[in-house]
Amino acid sequence: MPENQHQDPFEERLTAALRDTGGDFQADGTALVAGGRTRGRRALTRRRAGVLGGVAGVALVGVGGALLLPQDDSTGPERRTVASRATAGPSATAAPAAPATPPVSGDALLASLKELLPEGKFSEEDARGSGDAPGPYAYLVYDDGEGAAAISMGLDRVEPGSEQVRELTECPDETFVQYDACSSTRLPDGSLLKLFQGYEYPDRRVDTKLWSADLVTSEGQHVSLSEWNSPAQKGAPVSRQDPPLSTAELKEVVTADVWRRAVDAMPADPKASGSATAPVQAAPDVSGEDIGETLAGLLPENLKVVGRGGQDSEFGYVVVDDGRGGSLVQINVQHGMNDVADQLYGSAETLADGTRVAVRQGPGDDRVAGVVMWTVDTLRAGEDGFRVVVGAFNNDAAHAEPTRDAPALTVDQLREIALSPEWEKLR
Repeated sequence: MPENQHQDPFEERLTAALRDTGGDFQADGTALVAGGRTRGRRALTRRRAGVLGGVAGVALVGVGGALLLPQDDSTGPERRTVASRATAGPSATAAPAAPATPPVSGDALLASLKELLPEGKFSEEDARGSGDAPGPYAYLVYDDGEGAAAISMGLDRVEPGSEQVRELTECPDETFVQYDACSSTRLPDGSLLKLFQGYEYPDRRVDTKLWSADLVTSEGQHVSLSEWNSPAQKGAPVSRQDPPLSTAELKEVVTADVWRRAVDAMPADPKASGSATAPVQAAPDVSGEDIGETLAGLLPENLKVVGRGGQDSEFGYVVVDDGRGGSLVQINVQHGMNDVADQLYGSAETLADGTRVAVRQGPGDDRVAGVVMWTVDTLRAGEDGFRVVVGAFNNDAAHAEPTRDAPALTVDQLREIALSPEWEKLR
C-alpha cells in the first residue's frame, strides 16, 4: 500500500488511502505497489502486503499510476508533482538517457511553464533543472483573476512498456479512489495520456480538487502536470470552484515539446545501464487474476459477488453482499516474506505444519466513523516465504460509510480462506 510507512503495515490503517493519488496518505497508510522482483521492490511489497492488514493497502490497490503512490510528509511544493510521487528520482528500471542534450535550468522550465499558461499573475515560484536531484520540476501559484491556484510540473524518465507506465497512465479503480472524470488515451505519436479530475483527499474531507495530466511517450519521457483549486495542495483554503486549466488546456501544456527536450537533458541513471553485480534472484509474482478467481471460489455460498478487481500480480479484491449490505474483501498473495516474519508474526499462532497465523480486528479507516476491518494473515512454512493475507470490511469501498455493522465474513471464515490448500496451486 503507500510508501512512507513504519510499523507492521497490517496495523496501519488507511486513513485516506490515497494521500497521494489524489490526496494524502497518512503515516498509517501502507503502500500497495507492484512488488517482489528485487530487494528494493520487496520493501514496497511489504507495505503493500499491509493492504489487507490496514485499509491503507486498500487505497493503492489497482488504482493505477501516481495517483496511487503515496509520499512522505516532507514539505515543499515539488513533492506533489506526479513525477515525484511516482518516482522520487531515477529508478532501477529507468530507461537510459537519450543522446547528450544541453542541460535545462530550473529558470528555463519555469519560463516555459508560464509561457504555456493563459495570461495571469504568478507567485511562489520554485524549480529544479534537468541536472538537479532528485529530478526536474517547476512550481508556481497562478491567478487568472478567478482565484489563486497551485500548479506543479514534474519530469522523469521511465522504462517504455513497463508496469510503471501502465500505473501512470491507467485510470484509478473507483472502489479505492473517488474522482469526477478520468480518461486514458493513446495519441497519434504513440504517447499515452491520462487526464484526471479528482480530489486532493479521496475521502473528500475537504473540498480541495486535484486535476492532473500524465504523458508517457514511446521513448519513456514522462511529463506530469498537477493543479489545484487552492494556492497550495493542502493546508490552504479553497480559492476557486475548480482548478484553472481545463482538460484541453492540461493536454496542451503537458504535450509541449519543450518538456520532452528537458527529459532528454536529464543525466543517465547509472543503474539503468547495468553493472557487474549479479542480478538479484526474483521472487515469483502471483497472477492477480488467479488470486481473484481463487478467492471468489472460496467464498461462502450465501455471498453474492457484486464487484471485483485487483492488480496484475499479488493482489485482488471482491465486493460481496449477503443481502445486508456490501462488504469489501481484499487479498494479497506473496512470496519471499520470511525475512519479515518476526515483525509480522512475532506473537502469532503457529500451527502443527509450521504455518504462522495472525488475526487482527479493529477500525478500518480513522477518517470514516464506524468502519471495521478484520484480517487473517498467514505465512506457510518453507524457504519461499509464501504469505496469504485476507481482510474484510464493513463498507463496500475505500472511504465509504459503513454499509453494515460487521464485515460479511467472520474471522473464522477469513481464516478458512487464508489457510485453504487451494493457494498451494499458486505457490
